[in-house]
Amino acid sequence: MLSLMSEPTETRRERAARRAGEFPPAPEPLPRPVLDSHTHLDITVSEAGVPGGGPSDDPIATAITVATRVGVDRLVQVGVDVASSRWGADIADRYPAVLATVALHPNEAPRLADLDEALREIESLAARDRVRGIGETGMDFFRTGDEGRAAQEASFRAHIAIAKRYGKALVIHDRDAHADVLRILDDEGAPDTVVLHCFSGDAEFARECVRRGYLLSFAGTVTFGSATALREAAALTPLGQILVETDAPYLTPTPHRGRPNASYLIPLTVRALAATTGSDLDELCAAISAAGDRAFGPW
Repeated sequence: MLSLMSEPTETRRERAARRAGEFPPAPEPLPRPVLDSHTHLDITVSEAGVPGGGPSDDPIATAITVATRVGVDRLVQVGVDVASSRWGADIADRYPAVLATVALHPNEAPRLADLDEALREIESLAARDRVRGIGETGMDFFRTGDEGRAAQEASFRAHIAIAKRYGKALVIHDRDAHADVLRILDDEGAPDTVVLHCFSGDAEFARECVRRGYLLSFAGTVTFGSATALREAAALTPLGQILVETDAPYLTPTPHRGRPNASYLIPLTVRALAATTGSDLDELCAAISAAGDRAFGPW
């Protein structure tokens, strides 16, 4: 005991650095089950580990179990390139709680030596039964400069066409590109189901998306203190057009921002949305679940 007490104490900065890699504790379970409409299980496991603590012989099963305990019983695994899309389609075949989407991320498209061949690979995966969406695709003007935008746009247009050919939801990544995303959707004609992943627009953009019948998927960013405009957008979105997501392992909701994210933390975002929209929590959970089934289901 004396030797332990005499050891140097951990500084606040050292403690913050140590805890940054730890998964947060599980939140209070939701009253009704919901889905995580957008997660990256492959990146989560490879970069952050397995939620729930300790090694696992089956990290995907463990992640599903931990999420199910708090009322998150369905997951949508999202592809960002050919390899992750193929992996997600295979995982969806193995785990009943998981469905997949497949696509080339907009920042991936300009880097490809043969975009057409990669798109053919995505289209072949789109035909699989448990692949229920095409995404994440779209436009990203934050990480890709002017020189890559033509490739992004060509890829986005091709993904829209694939979604329509196969009757799948279109899952859109839109970063600093609201007007161009709408322009391209208008040019090509939107599929029946459009999901704005990690919705990042203001109230005006939200109104336009709602008017068009799109689904707005809110991530942990809606809990951030600086996200006033995003909460205003959420407040005017009809419950029937709201989805919720993690984008794990990123965008961990408050109060655990900066630590790894995973599907079991969805209740934090759902409760924040209930407060923002003035909705009954049970009613909001039911609406999110129903919207998820319309977009991707049945599982």
